[in-house]
Amino acid sequence: MTGGAGYVGAVLVPRLLECGYSVRVLDLYLYGDHVLQPVADNPSLEQIKGDIRDRPLLGRVMADCDAVVHLACISNDPSFELNPELGRSINYDAFFDLVAVARDSGVRRFIYASSSSVYGVKSEENVTEDLPLEPLTDYSKYKALCEEILLKEQSSDFTTVVVRPATVCGYSPRLRLDLTVNILTNYAVNARRIQVFGGAQKRPNIHIEDMADVYARLLDAPSGEIAGKTFNAGYENHTVTQLAEMIRSVVGRSTEIVTTPSADNRSYHISSDKIRRELGFVPSHTIEDAVRGLVGNFAAGRIPNPMTDIRYYNIKTMQALQLT
Repeated sequence: MTGGAGYVGAVLVPRLLECGYSVRVLDLYLYGDHVLQPVADNPSLEQIKGDIRDRPLLGRVMADCDAVVHLACISNDPSFELNPELGRSINYDAFFDLVAVARDSGVRRFIYASSSSVYGVKSEENVTEDLPLEPLTDYSKYKALCEEILLKEQSSDFTTVVVRPATVCGYSPRLRLDLTVNILTNYAVNARRIQVFGGAQKRPNIHIEDMADVYARLLDAPSGEIAGKTFNAGYENHTVTQLAEMIRSVVGRSTEIVTTPSADNRSYHISSDKIRRELGFVPSHTIEDAVRGLVGNFAAGRIPNPMTDIRYYNIKTMQALQLT
């Protein structure tokens, strides 16, 4: 698994170990070597600190692997725009070698984490997987291009599948506080004030535990059910204002919501009927569950210095590390 020490990976790796998988993680560990510490002694886990742009390393890492879950990337538009050349090298240029080395190493299944942002702004109420992709940013453009690269390699010996997740929310040992629900919850808990920019934009979300379930389901599914296919994963489509109200209902009515205008017109609303219909996947967690989980972890002291510690914020960490 690439990016196994990232936000989703830190929840997915323990889940796969519980399911009986042997897991090999390739990650730069930018957010700390401690992320997978609770399962570090598991004999079925191997952690390798390295760069996905290192082709010889990929050959060594993928030897004897049955499947690849590719999560590693410069994640989201602001992080990508901080250093577009870096973003392209990791999110796009490296992908050619990742797919080729996996295929040539005898990997049987390649699961790619794309993004629901590849759709751009759609007028359709239900954005399904067969609608044309109209990415608005370089981040989403390269996600879309990688989908095309991967799906062309589909064969009877190499099962390829693309996931287009909604924005993930909820607590992770490698926590991000720069994602919509997590941002608003952080401010609601620690500042008693939620600032909403715009508010009418729709943001599909999925609980991080459900996102881990999606990847586990794709690893376990018969090849014939997923080969060469693309699946949306995000059941709850709400405006940012609605999200703020949901968060306030959990955190407390004393939380103030302040709305200011925004030029950000990105609005995503996706249908997840296909993954329900074809794989039987239905989420078991809600946005409110994600908020309650975050609130509980704040209260337990597991998220120290949430406003200032750069480890919770991708851009601040990238700036501090001067990643190249």
